[in-house]
Amino acid sequence: MKIFYSEEHRNHYPPYEVFDGGKRVEYFENPDRMDRILSALGKTDWAELTEPEDFGLDPILAVHDKEYINFLASCWTEWLASDPEIAATPERHAFLPATFALRRKTRPTSSLHGRGGYYMMDLSACIVAGTYKAALASANCALSAASSSFTLQNSSFALCRPPGHHAGKDYAGGYCFINNASVAANRLSSKGKVALLDIDYHGGNGTQDIFYERSDVFTISIHGDPDYEYPHYTGFADETGAGAGLGFHRNFPLPKDTGDEGYLAALDDALEMIRKFAPNHLVLSTGMDTFDGDPLGKFHVTREGFAEIGKRIAGLKLPTAIIMEGGYANEALGTNVTTLLENFK
Repeated sequence: MKIFYSEEHRNHYPPYEVFDGGKRVEYFENPDRMDRILSALGKTDWAELTEPEDFGLDPILAVHDKEYINFLASCWTEWLASDPEIAATPERHAFLPATFALRRKTRPTSSLHGRGGYYMMDLSACIVAGTYKAALASANCALSAASSSFTLQNSSFALCRPPGHHAGKDYAGGYCFINNASVAANRLSSKGKVALLDIDYHGGNGTQDIFYERSDVFTISIHGDPDYEYPHYTGFADETGAGAGLGFHRNFPLPKDTGDEGYLAALDDALEMIRKFAPNHLVLSTGMDTFDGDPLGKFHVTREGFAEIGKRIAGLKLPTAIIMEGGYANEALGTNVTTLLENFK
């Protein structure tokens, strides 16, 4: 199996993030996640590590607003230029706005913090010097996986960091800046119908937003119910698309403490929907934070559960671009990933 990976991600390592209640904590979405996965992949006899191709900005701008991407590209240097104290000790800082747009008849302003609050939805999408280049490399990993899976008609894995499924057309959030899976799915949509299945613990709000009014990409997200879980404001069962996309989106919000049995039941329903849609390609947003004991999740999916999840999705027998999203139980992360992936090799 081709594994697309770039070392560029290491330059995106914010010194902290801010939790509910204003608590500053070490950044959960850190390079150690990739090291654990790389170590586990290195113990297999089927993982072929490959540098991603550079696809340029066009496939990204086909999904994301140009002014938003310009903001990501210039934010850090603009911020350094605005404050000598920050410029003197940049490693101690991360750009975060203190005011957020409600998105009701609002627009970005000329000030950096005004644009930050417009283009960022929370306090975990921290921007540092290497964020933009890392996000571009991550998107290129996803695009490379999509291209490989289309050309070879098989499955490939994009080891993306930062992840992407919380990033919408014009906003960052939840550690995500460019929606890697959506960029890949959009590119594949020119070659046939695409299903995008999100199995991350947190609802794929950005992906939902991007494709909500489209019928050529069928999007499904299985996640913690937004009544108790991030991103809180979207991901409900009655959100099924709009306009041309009505009926082409499905959410499966699941209760706290969902284990293997409950998760697999929802997955079976989702897979049956995908079969009826009869896509040419599958994009799989793969979060491992459904794992029992993940510090940012409340599900209890086991390693055996991941094996069965992989087996059932692979049973669709579709060329599949597997895109890495979340998963923060780092000690178990590598083994969990390979347990799922080995079903697709």
